[in-house]
Amino acid sequence: MDRSAVAGSSGPLTGLRVLDLSRALAGPWCAQNLADLGADVIKVERPRTGDESRHWGPPWLADGEGEPTRESAYYLSTNRNKRSVAIDISKPEGQDLVGRLAERADILVENYKVGDLERYGLDWAHLGQRNPRLIYCSVTGFGRDGPFADRPGYDYLFQGLGGIMSVTGERDGVPGAGPQRVGIPVVDLMTGMYATVAVLAALQHRNTSSLGQHLDICLFDSVMALGSGLLSNYMVGGQVPARVGNAAPNISPYGVFPSADGQMILACANQSQFEAMCHAIGVTHLLEDARFSSNALRVQHRDELQEALSAVLRLKPQAEWEQCLTAVGVPSGPICSYAEALNHPQALHRGSRVDLPHSLGGVAPGIASAIRLSATPVDYRNAPPLLGQDTRDVLANELGVESAQIDRLEQAGVIGCAREVSER
Repeated sequence: MDRSAVAGSSGPLTGLRVLDLSRALAGPWCAQNLADLGADVIKVERPRTGDESRHWGPPWLADGEGEPTRESAYYLSTNRNKRSVAIDISKPEGQDLVGRLAERADILVENYKVGDLERYGLDWAHLGQRNPRLIYCSVTGFGRDGPFADRPGYDYLFQGLGGIMSVTGERDGVPGAGPQRVGIPVVDLMTGMYATVAVLAALQHRNTSSLGQHLDICLFDSVMALGSGLLSNYMVGGQVPARVGNAAPNISPYGVFPSADGQMILACANQSQFEAMCHAIGVTHLLEDARFSSNALRVQHRDELQEALSAVLRLKPQAEWEQCLTAVGVPSGPICSYAEALNHPQALHRGSRVDLPHSLGGVAPGIASAIRLSATPVDYRNAPPLLGQDTRDVLANELGVESAQIDRLEQAGVIGCAREVSER
């Protein structure tokens, strides 16, 4: 069967098959990126329960009648353009089905604990022999080796272990001081992006060698890479980075300032922007102050500069400052809620919101991919699938399993079909 016909895609990865054995966020985010780029992604889930993120609600998607469906918003955010097959890999017949699907796949993404899939013969050592062209991407918490390799972990843990929380939040000695989690699961998302990049690099290698390989991507490595800038500060300067609130450790003025109607962002990343800002808001006397004559000195005297600028900026509304600062090339803007961000003129122009018809009625809202390609653009084909929505189709059309055999496997609990969703 023509894979592009199966997927209905036209993206640059059209014709490639991805077997997605991952759950939660980092792995599914990688697989959704590949699906958005045109790959045919088959998501393998447990019968009856499925990906645990399906249950991370409320909120729940509403059906065509406005009733909640028990499809969580969290799950919807990472699983569009996929097909769902419910297979119990703890059962030998389930292992056989997944193994046969892997033989036909180009890429496999999994985020099981180290050693789990080996018990089922679905690890790289087994499947790489059955399919030498397979690109097998393992996403774990700590990587596949080292003293912590067998430990589980989620984004929150790695924000703590990797130093992010130590530099996020108000500085010591001011109200509300203390380490803070970044408001989004940034480590999971970046791990998914690193996994995507690794898969694409492995595809290019396979184009020249005809061989697949095993990719070892983990949240711990990702959070360390995310901290490269501040870790460089520490390794070069010898001083442990600390929380500075909304200020930036290496640039000033660069942060949150008051206006007459709320807080705003002001970002001067170089000397010319600082000088332009001083002229635009009428504080040219600051240009004569030796404390603010260079960025290094402005960082050293950040508090004094913050106070001097705040005294002027709080006199006019944010929009007025944004207009005059933008006119001279100085970045400035409001601090938006997510509701405001989604309705920002640029978000509307760029088509940030993507609504896809859902099989239960109504639409599944989502956010557009940040990948924009001129010749082979991302396409949005299908809403995130119900659990087991495509089990029968995939087993019949991809593996040639007879209808009676599918019925038997379902009755034995080896597989599950979409109607199980209504029973949860």
